[in-house]
Amino acid sequence: MSAPVLVVGEALVDIVGAVAKSGRNGKVQATPGGSPANVAVGLARLGVPTELVTRFGTDAYGDQLGAHLFGNGVQLAPGSVDAKFRTSTATATLDAAGVATYQFDISWEPPTLSLSRGCPAVHTGSIATVLEPGAAAIHDFLKSLIDQPVTVTLDPNARPSITPDPVSTWSAVRELAALSDLVKLSDEDCEFLRPGQTPEAIAQELLTAERTQCVVITRGSDGALGVSRDIQVDVPAPAIDVVDTVGAGDSFMSALIAGLNARGLLGEKRLAGLGAEDLHDVVDYAVKAAAITCTRHGADPPTVADHTDRWGA
Repeated sequence: MSAPVLVVGEALVDIVGAVAKSGRNGKVQATPGGSPANVAVGLARLGVPTELVTRFGTDAYGDQLGAHLFGNGVQLAPGSVDAKFRTSTATATLDAAGVATYQFDISWEPPTLSLSRGCPAVHTGSIATVLEPGAAAIHDFLKSLIDQPVTVTLDPNARPSITPDPVSTWSAVRELAALSDLVKLSDEDCEFLRPGQTPEAIAQELLTAERTQCVVITRGSDGALGVSRDIQVDVPAPAIDVVDTVGAGDSFMSALIAGLNARGLLGEKRLAGLGAEDLHDVVDYAVKAAAITCTRHGADPPTVADHTDRWGA
């Protein structure tokens, strides 16, 4: 078996409550989540060996997380489960259109970060990259990978409730993006971090970093934009009936990595040779994975079979 993709970041429990059309609160459910953990599960479901470096406790929520991750084939890095830590939570409220807003109760202090031989890619992002003390550890780890034969992917997944200042947050994103080969943003990230700028302009700004080779920006029902230094692809989204948007961006990210992996563009290649056709097909695959997640409750990324059954080979 090939070496696993390494995902670094928070695993938590989403406490999801819907707002019914009447305006009253609906049923509340506790489900495993956290953007990096969702990406790890999405990768594993798409047949990519995956290891997650995270931190959660041995409480009831931690047991739920562990069962979910192990049940989906995600390896946990040593030290990820520790009785000294409580398991973090995110309270997600869904509006009548199924769009989620979050309040977080989270702490982030990762175990030792290290790279295994043959690891094709390292992915990180979200709260783990901005919340200390873990954020500094991730930054130092990515710096240590500059000369390593591994592809680095980043999804900032901005959370204004945690980092309300867009100027300082964008500065931190730029610093991490410069250590990454691929950066994925959402249109909501763009509006918060760079108000008034077009997605194309934001992509070009990030591509000025020597290492960054590709920027992908998701645009909800309008699909996604993929940009490299000499290529731009605009991929539409399929029409679907949205249940909710929880985990859609994470499903997109995992499918993006899986698609690049299937084309042999990770590892020491670091996206070298990524052409217009490959970029279009990989972004299309990711858009369709996110669409499947939007038709289901919660962060429930598709398997290979789900994708094939819905969209064909």
